[in-house]
Amino acid sequence: MKRRIAREKALQSIFQIDMNETSPKDAIDYVLDGEASDDYLEKLVEGVTEHIEEMDSILTKHLEKWTVDRLATVDRNILRVAVYEMIHCKEDVPVNVVINEALEIAKIYGDESSSKFINSVLSKVKQTFEESSSSRG
Repeated sequence: MKRRIAREKALQSIFQIDMNETSPKDAIDYVLDGEASDDYLEKLVEGVTEHIEEMDSILTKHLEKWTVDRLATVDRNILRVAVYEMIHCKEDVPVNVVINEALEIAKIYGDESSSKFINSVLSKVKQTFEESSSSRG
């Protein structure tokens, strides 16, 4: 499974979990609909669900006049997947690739303003990470 497909399936799974409070395994099985699973898909879904408070905390710091709960469900979960990848998959995937992939997925699953909004939030997250890593180095 290509990473883009894994990301899309991860978004769909996390959306299911967010809306229906289902288990990660059941959500993945539902979106795969009999297809073979993928290690990266499972890593994203399990990682986001295990670290959801961390993802939401990071997002909250970068939202202006919004709370995570008030975001559109699709946007919220695209952001969660992207921030998870930015933090926990940075050895495998460059941050700019994560942002670009999130924007492409937002164009498919979000509304007309989703990609612009997601780009703004993820750019702020990236900037914060870069500032914190340069202050440590």
